[in-house]
Amino acid sequence: MSRTTPQESADVFGPDSILRRLVGQARWGLPVVRATLLEAAHPQIGAALMEHSTFLTHPWRRLRNTATSARRILDPDPRVRDREVARLNRLHARMSGTDAQGRPYDATDRDARAWVVATLFESTVTMCRLGGEVLDADAMRRLYDEHRTFLALIDGGSDRLPATLPEFWPYYDHVVEHRLENNEAVGVILYRLLADVPAPPALRARPELWVMGRSVAGPLATAIIVASLPESFSRRVALPDLPGARTLMRSTYLAAALATRYLPESLTRVETFMGLAGAGTDPWASVRRQAGKAAALVRLLTPAAEDDGEAVRSADRFFAEVLDQTGDGYLRWPDLAAMAREVATRLDLGEHDEERLFQAYAAWWRELQTALDGDGDGRVTRHEYAAAAASLPGSGLIKVADVLFDVTDADDDGAIDADEYHNLFRTAFQRDLADGGGTSYSRGAFVRQFVSFMSGQQHSSAYASLLSQA
Repeated sequence: MSRTTPQESADVFGPDSILRRLVGQARWGLPVVRATLLEAAHPQIGAALMEHSTFLTHPWRRLRNTATSARRILDPDPRVRDREVARLNRLHARMSGTDAQGRPYDATDRDARAWVVATLFESTVTMCRLGGEVLDADAMRRLYDEHRTFLALIDGGSDRLPATLPEFWPYYDHVVEHRLENNEAVGVILYRLLADVPAPPALRARPELWVMGRSVAGPLATAIIVASLPESFSRRVALPDLPGARTLMRSTYLAAALATRYLPESLTRVETFMGLAGAGTDPWASVRRQAGKAAALVRLLTPAAEDDGEAVRSADRFFAEVLDQTGDGYLRWPDLAAMAREVATRLDLGEHDEERLFQAYAAWWRELQTALDGDGDGRVTRHEYAAAAASLPGSGLIKVADVLFDVTDADDDGAIDADEYHNLFRTAFQRDLADGGGTSYSRGAFVRQFVSFMSGQQHSSAYASLLSQA
């Protein structure tokens, strides 16, 4: 097989790129969700998802980050592409372990990465086919070459995918029939994620309407996904073939294609949809340093709790709504690592600051283990955290706060003044604060507030009110 390098084909995502055009459309969410299920069925990827991913507890955040990352990798500026690829590789290098069957997994496994790109290509072709969009032989080949180049950018080479399109289909069928499995991640996506998905930020003010809509839309979405999967996979994992599901699935894809074709482009762009998920109206704005800083800073400093003055209750709610990133009911290192990944992503940190942040979170985790993990099983219960969080020494949290202060203080003047405070909210969330932003924060003051927040001792009405809209 030939080996394509990013340098040799960096111009493939030009103005006529099929992939770039499709990624900018909201309907591309259909193949992304479908591809995610097929990726999860891969043993390596499924294990990494269950151990490290926050897709179950924070699906909208995961969707936003995926869309942002894809757009960065397809950016015309090679510096944006290279920075995003380097960031992804650093984050994935931290995801490895052993699954429940004792099999090792590694997020940097080259065959697993190739399968991710393969599912995206095949699912994109499926979207076009079901939407009535004709891809002639030349367009299909170009689309495949663009996906191979996408793989080359993130993996350093594309040799793990077949060199030609005719060779791809036997490869794809072989993996589906002999490599995929009905694992825990598949079940979670099909039967828990869509049934329990929280309201997107833009709709959190009306939870009763979301719950009612989700009770109908969740099963329909599951039926659409199942009906679109390769028959050989559905047969092997015994997925149900519901009456009318195939008609519903085809109608959905066709309706999405017709909407993209005939509605105003402003209504069918991914930016419009991502606005509902809290990503704002301009995806490139999230790349800007100040907007990223604000998003990560507010995310970390905002437990969704009312100011009730009870430290144990506050810490308990903070545990459930912020710390338990993976949603398994315990606090483990993957939860803190997921928080560090989110912050690093939103701030678009460079390698040095990112490493400092992860090391700070690791120090906090060692502190939590020493103080709270009495049985040494590598996890802390909600009750253990709520009962003792306020009395922890906090040296690990101080290290996290130091990193956050350094990367937030853009002008390096040693303080976050009132204008910067207000501008953070205004830039990232298009929201002006009526109060709570008149204070200039020195490093010491910032650290004290951060530690108090994270231990459940202090709340901020400005941050708490903002969280419902974040």
